[in-house]
Amino acid sequence: MAKETALITGASSGIGAEFARVHASKGGDVVLVARRADRLNELKTELEKTFSVRVTVIAKDLSQPGAGEELVGELKTRGIEVDDLINNAGFGGRGLFHERAWEKDRAMIFVNVVALTTLTRLLLPAMVQRGRGRILNVASTAGFLPGPLQAVYYATKAFVVSFSEALANELAGTGVTVTVLCPGATETEFAGQAGVTETLAFKRGTVPAKDVATYGYAAMLKGTPVTVHGATNKFLIHGLLRALPRGAVRKISRSFMET
Repeated sequence: MAKETALITGASSGIGAEFARVHASKGGDVVLVARRADRLNELKTELEKTFSVRVTVIAKDLSQPGAGEELVGELKTRGIEVDDLINNAGFGGRGLFHERAWEKDRAMIFVNVVALTTLTRLLLPAMVQRGRGRILNVASTAGFLPGPLQAVYYATKAFVVSFSEALANELAGTGVTVTVLCPGATETEFAGQAGVTETLAFKRGTVPAKDVATYGYAAMLKGTPVTVHGATNKFLIHGLLRALPRGAVRKISRSFMET
């Protein structure tokens, strides 16, 4: 792989940090984006020391309106051209929709949907003009299901899946590919922050973030439009759940979010 620069959101921990390690291990430069500058700088030091690549840190809260536009503006100011856009940032939150704090769900929509869409829209034209580029959007197996007790989170991931598939079709023949990665329960800070650690979905077990990132990165290099991580997840999503009535799917989905 030629030397490429990857912009990775949500890079301070979990899957995002592992994406950065995978890309840097291949000799690529990295732009790390997240809220926690201290964590980003720790990762920057690690990557530069281990892989001798250029790492740029941009601390940005993507839940704030206009954050995506500000981020792209900073890239232009620094003269950074993005070859691979990895929209990994995202978070969830458990509870009945009408009882949850609207501020939290609104912030979730901004991070999971608005920032992802903004960065894609602003960085994609240059990729098309160059005739090369990759976009990897991190969704979830939740994107294929209705999500009682995590209604907004599941809905945002459904958007990411649909949006990514549509773009993959639109961009055929341009040299730019779009991949959407749909992992299941993963060993990250997500469960604790979303309040789902004690749910059936996570008590059944999780997979290492490194495994998910390695798998997703490989799918991005291949230009695979949609990829679900894990044999069990593939069976459930592409097999069993598609064959069941929607009412049954809603009940099953809720059971995984109950404690």
